[in-house]
Amino acid sequence: MKKFEEKTTKTTPIYDGKIVKLQVDDVILPNGQVAKREIIKHPGAVAVIAVTDEGKLVLVEQYRKALERSIVEIPAGKLEPGEEPAMTARRELEEETGYGAHSLTYLQTFATSPGFADEIIHLYVAKDLYIIDNKAALDEDEFVELLEVSLEEAQSMVGDRRIFDAKTAFAVLWLATYLENNL
Repeated sequence: MKKFEEKTTKTTPIYDGKIVKLQVDDVILPNGQVAKREIIKHPGAVAVIAVTDEGKLVLVEQYRKALERSIVEIPAGKLEPGEEPAMTARRELEEETGYGAHSLTYLQTFATSPGFADEIIHLYVAKDLYIIDNKAALDEDEFVELLEVSLEEAQSMVGDRRIFDAKTAFAVLWLATYLENNL
C-alpha cells in the first residue's frame, strides 16, 4: 500500500477537451472518511533549457490566457500520442525558436501541479545549437517572440515576474548552478 493512499471508488468524467480531461473521483481517505477529488488529466509535456554557445538562455514570450498576460518561458509543449519525449523536445525547440540542437540531454521529470493535475514535464538541456533553415511552423493559435538572454537578465526577469512559471524559474536556477559548477 502507498503511504496515505486514497482509494478511488468512483470516477465521473466532466470534460474531455483537446488538451485536458476533467474528472471527479470519489475516494476513501486513509482515515476511512469519504472525499471528492477534482482531477485534471494531461498527456504530459516537455520543456527545454536551450543554451547558446555564448551561454545565453533561449526563451520565448507568449500570452497566457489563464494568467491574462504575457510571460517569458523556456520552449515547451505537450506530448503527442505515441511521441517519445526527446522527439517532442526537439520538435518544440524547432517550432518555437527556429533552433536545432546537436546535444540534447535529459535532466529529470517532475509534476507541475500534483494537488489537482497529473501533468508531468520531461526536462531537457539543449546545447550546440544551430539555426534550422526551414523550421517547422508554430501551431496556428501560437504566437511567440524569441529572446536570448544572459543568466543575469533571466534572473532579473524572475525578480520582476516576467518569468512567472515554475518550469522556467527552475531552468534559471539550474543554469545558474550549472554555470557556477562548470566554469
